Amino acid sequence: MSIVGVDVGGTFTDVVVVDGADVRIWKTPTTDDQSVAVSRALSDVEADVFLHGTTAATNTLLEARGADVSLLTDPGFEDLIEIGRQDRPSLYDSFVDRPEPLVPRERRHSSPSSIQDGEVVAVCLLDSYLDESTERELGSRVDKPVVLSADVSPEFREYERLATTVLTAYLTPSVAEYLAGLDRSLNIDTRLVMTSAGGLIPFEEAGRNAGRLALSGPAAGAVAAAAVGSHHGYDSVISFDMGGTSTDVARISGGLASAGAGHSVAGRVNRVPSIPIKTIGAGGGSVAWVDTGGALRVGPRSAGANPGPAVYGQGGQRLTVTDANVLLGNIPASLALGGTVALDLEAGFRVADQLASQLGLEVEEVIAGVIEIVDAHMERALRAVTVEEGSDPRDSVLVAFGGAGGLHASRLARRLGISKVLIPPYSGVFSALGLLMAQPRADWVQTVMLSEGDGRLGTHLENVKVGAGSRYRSMFGADADDTGLTLEVRYVGQSHELEVSASDRWDVVVDRFHVTHAERFGFRREEHVEVVNARAVATGEAPLSWSDLPAVGSREPRGSDAVWDRSSLPAGFAAEGPVVVVEDTSATLVEKGDRLTVLNDGTLEIAVDA
Repeated sequence: MSIVGVDVGGTFTDVVVVDGADVRIWKTPTTDDQSVAVSRALSDVEADVFLHGTTAATNTLLEARGADVSLLTDPGFEDLIEIGRQDRPSLYDSFVDRPEPLVPRERRHSSPSSIQDGEVVAVCLLDSYLDESTERELGSRVDKPVVLSADVSPEFREYERLATTVLTAYLTPSVAEYLAGLDRSLNIDTRLVMTSAGGLIPFEEAGRNAGRLALSGPAAGAVAAAAVGSHHGYDSVISFDMGGTSTDVARISGGLASAGAGHSVAGRVNRVPSIPIKTIGAGGGSVAWVDTGGALRVGPRSAGANPGPAVYGQGGQRLTVTDANVLLGNIPASLALGGTVALDLEAGFRVADQLASQLGLEVEEVIAGVIEIVDAHMERALRAVTVEEGSDPRDSVLVAFGGAGGLHASRLARRLGISKVLIPPYSGVFSALGLLMAQPRADWVQTVMLSEGDGRLGTHLENVKVGAGSRYRSMFGADADDTGLTLEVRYVGQSHELEVSASDRWDVVVDRFHVTHAERFGFRREEHVEVVNARAVATGEAPLSWSDLPAVGSREPRGSDAVWDRSSLPAGFAAEGPVVVVEDTSATLVEKGDRLTVLNDGTLEIAVDA
């Protein structure tokens, strides 16, 4: 069976084709219309299964080109979408505001008969998580496409449910149109798309709930990072994906990229199952600039694929992180980025000189400053998913990938006290590979509000298990291989919950919650607990496992003491830094004092010198 994974990034569209023992990878520049890049990438590909990671949902939101949404809700709750919660985007900055509501006041209604405008209607009633019948009846009376909160986020907390429903209504028409057009153009039997939860769902299902695709591509990278970390025996993994436009980081425990109960995208609530990924505007294409105070800044603006960094030779006029890495020698001038883009050092030095003149600094100082600044941004992101979540990064291995990940991983590991870095095979297209390692998935959630000792716990767990299994069969036409159960638990009176693995025994649930609370917050309370939500995840078999990939064979290393061709390095090859390892889609920098070893599966293991 031939399987193709295509992940669309901000700069490049990555392709992985696996046909038995044959693995092919390549990149093509991303186009404004993503389907054009996908079609180009697949022009010479014949496959049985197509798996897709897309930024279509996120781009629709960031570019403010979603649908005109009308809102139907309870009388008196029309302004809830604007009131929100009391938390502020920036506690000490009085000039920072929340994003404007996606539904203006004139399109918020409490009666179906008053809805005259808007392309799609979001329906969210206050108590629909308890009884969805009224919401469904109201939706049936609307003569427009409808998105129901009972389908999108059937949980308590009215603001989060309403905000998620509105966001889904805003995104769904354009994303559905994109997926439908792509679906028609593909001559491939099975077509699945990655969700923010790290699972695969059919195109048709995704087209009804586009909010689930907001972290589509980054989730695939986290899935692959979990697989390679588990393969090499690491229980705690930090996934570090540095691409051309952004960097995505996540902490993974127990060999699985577990999905939480929601995230925010562009400052907007999106309460759908999601791997807890933190994304920042720091990538190889991030542009260096001077702020009004005369300080050097880097990102979040990106040069993208067109014109791209100045060294691409496509007319780029701003110094980027990739330019800085090339000018420092971290990327050899002979490397063709993406396998096709020849490097132009003269153009890189020209834009660096212009920026240095503006700052009154030497060119070398500016180039080094760009690297230091972007490293500082990424270090903060890594601390946010570890230290700020109660986890010590020194207990984890850093799995680095993406076109630029291997160039920065060793330095970041040293700053965080991490002793081992893994650069997996196919690291430049690793998120596309992760699509092939994701499982078909169906989620089900029910708000149960059970006080400690309530005898209905087992019944509710069985209900959500049945619900997830039924949804899986409706999407994939077969029974799930496995169903995982979790509970969201809190101390009575708390305003937030923690997710723990489920049990029908209260003593087990309570103990797991106490342990989780102590790990997260550093203390536990001897008080009664309550279960708020029960969740079930039904999954099938992933198309590919890490062990299915071909092992490294016997081969003769090509290169020198300073630069090595990764495709030629045999298992067991070792080298002391400073060393650069190059491949068609990325490069890895081994810092002075660090030690490189090639593992049996081709993974580059870097032992970081503290």
